[in-house]
Amino acid sequence: MRKIADRERVKVLQRFFKTGKGEYGEGDKFLGVTVPKLRELAKKYQGIALAEVKNLLHSKIHEERLLALLILVSKFQVGKEQERGKIYNIYLKNTKYVNNWDLVDLSADKIAGEYLRGKSKNILYKLAKSKNLWERRIAILATFNFIKDNKFSEALKIAEILLEDKEDLIHKAVGWMLREVGRRNTKSEEDFLKKHCQNMPRTMLRYAIEKFPKRKRFDIMKKWQS
Repeated sequence: MRKIADRERVKVLQRFFKTGKGEYGEGDKFLGVTVPKLRELAKKYQGIALAEVKNLLHSKIHEERLLALLILVSKFQVGKEQERGKIYNIYLKNTKYVNNWDLVDLSADKIAGEYLRGKSKNILYKLAKSKNLWERRIAILATFNFIKDNKFSEALKIAEILLEDKEDLIHKAVGWMLREVGRRNTKSEEDFLKKHCQNMPRTMLRYAIEKFPKRKRFDIMKKWQS
């Protein structure tokens, strides 16, 4: 990783991922490795032991944690049920290291969401009520897996739990998932918006209605403002 790192990218990444004092990524460290390069490394080292991946996930370096998650996703996709269970448990026990939006977005639906197919979703409701921002984002992003199967109930219920969340990154994530619901079933999203749009944060609502026709977006925003 250090051989392919681009140190000139580091300052850009630190700004992009909000690593300043008081920001959500405060103190995070970067090498300057691109995601495509990390995907190549994940493919190359997919066979390393889970214990080694876990050590990598505990790194202070952002890209090393991301590489660990990409390897876990890769292992999960080809693994049998027993190994998938181990990977899922590692993921849930180490959410403190899945601590930026890209780390969540590239792993939550592919590990947590996929593992929970056909199983109880209670853990997602627990995560949705967590004090940890990233666990709440994992909860809503995991539902993307179900949305792709045209199963919307978990996404809508967790979105309802997160309506009053104070974090902009949660507003964006919930709005994104509502938009994905609407792409597959417009009525399901519109029914949710009719009930909740006036209580939704502006960013959440704008993300949710992004693909609506202009006139419909205008009418919904007018209702939100009233």
